[in-house]
Amino acid sequence: MRTEQEIFDELAALCCSPGYVHAIAHLCFRDNIIAHLGEVTAEDIYRVPSMEKLSRTEISTLIGLMVKSPIDDSMPDMQAMQRYVQSTDRLMLELHKAMSAASFKVDDWKKAAEEGRDPFQDGGAFREPIFYSGDSAYHFQYRDLASSKYEADNAWLQVNKGFDIHVARNVVLAIERLQTKKIPDRLEEMRSLPPAEWTFLPAFTFSSTEVAAESQLDEQVVEAVLRAFTIPVDDRNSSFETLHAFNVANALPLIHQGEKTYLLLQAYSLSEALYEAPFYWMMLDRAYRGTATNNRGQFAEGFAEGRLTSVFGAANVFANVHVMEAKGKELSEIDVLVAFGNRAIIVQAKSKRLTIEARTGNDKVLKDDFRKSVQDSYEQGRLCAAALADAAYKLVDSAGNELTFSRSFKEVYILCVVSDNYPALSFQARQFLKHQETEVIKPPFVLDVFTLDAIAEMLQSPLRFLSYLNRRTEIDDKVLAAQELTILSYHLKRNLWVEGELTMMSLDESISADLDVAMAARRPPGFE
Repeated sequence: MRTEQEIFDELAALCCSPGYVHAIAHLCFRDNIIAHLGEVTAEDIYRVPSMEKLSRTEISTLIGLMVKSPIDDSMPDMQAMQRYVQSTDRLMLELHKAMSAASFKVDDWKKAAEEGRDPFQDGGAFREPIFYSGDSAYHFQYRDLASSKYEADNAWLQVNKGFDIHVARNVVLAIERLQTKKIPDRLEEMRSLPPAEWTFLPAFTFSSTEVAAESQLDEQVVEAVLRAFTIPVDDRNSSFETLHAFNVANALPLIHQGEKTYLLLQAYSLSEALYEAPFYWMMLDRAYRGTATNNRGQFAEGFAEGRLTSVFGAANVFANVHVMEAKGKELSEIDVLVAFGNRAIIVQAKSKRLTIEARTGNDKVLKDDFRKSVQDSYEQGRLCAAALADAAYKLVDSAGNELTFSRSFKEVYILCVVSDNYPALSFQARQFLKHQETEVIKPPFVLDVFTLDAIAEMLQSPLRFLSYLNRRTEIDDKVLAAQELTILSYHLKRNLWVEGELTMMSLDESISADLDVAMAARRPPGFE
């Protein structure tokens, strides 16, 4: 078996071939576009099994390798086009197999078991799930949540970038709408063209003039937004020499194709960049860095408070609750507390991301990132959960008022919420999180803001929400899925009930299709 790097290098050479951009456009249409008649159904979404198509991260890899050289957009002949696509599929499959083999390479499994050593505790074992685990957020969540995430930073954005976050969000939405029109139009155009001229590249190309007309924004402002997310002409993605290295195509998904003309091969990547990139722009401003970091943390807490309030009502949700000892010393702080009857939910929100070094399989860095993102959050929540039942501690809200509700809780749930996409989060929580529960304090639930958003959207009554927390935490060690959304979808369809004899249940990604359709229906796009 060839090494991962050998395959990666051959793939890099392929991606710089003349006209290869047309092959990527074909792959994006084949694997990213949902074909349907009438309303979209779950069957439309998962008509092709996920293992038979390239994931978004795989296609982003191809784009990142393509931009390492000037793009030759000449139309390849039919034989070359077929060879490009087939070679890409073959190399990507070989790459996946090589990474899987390297991730779980154990010389002697029996010896490891006898020594009590868990190979899945090693950082290298997480390289494959981190890369292939898929997306934990819907593109419309990235696009729309960005508005509230950077609302407090609008003044900085206006001064330094020439637009605010709401304008940027509307530009992204306008591009999505344009491509939604262009793709079927291009498909219809190709019906009258000879096969040698079949290419989907025009469907992924647009001008700033078109975006301005679609969004009804000034074209100069639109250009400012587009430039902010465009790979500089002289940037050859030089750091992208290994699979897990920084890939500029993720941070800057637009490719400049000439005056006022741009190429966007994956709309999802632009929504994700809208949500993530502005923070890194601000971190380059040393004077603003502290403010940006503080605003980022406040967004995570405020968003969690808002979604829980939509379920439990404002009278039962409290933000920034101080847990005070008898002598007035603060023991800890709860980011968001829900007190509903004899149930309580403690939310501890963190904004720490999984670093690039951790993605490479660096064991020390991976576990350090997890500690800062989840373990520390849980330990703070666990400390507060124990104090809830102890009358020696007072609960004081952000205004300094003591909370006087009954604290005879039958169940206390600890939610460790991260504000960004954290690849393989559930897998890492299963392997790394050290926790201690009691009859009252339930096992922790580790999730991101996108999953919390979906749970609050689909389980809008307190009893349904609490019931899901109960079932989800009770079977934490009996259910395995690449994404939390898959588990939520299974619960909505079948009820998350696992019989006592069952030791492990693995859920296929296709189970989330019904939830995908339901969430999209509840979040219709619209300009602000």
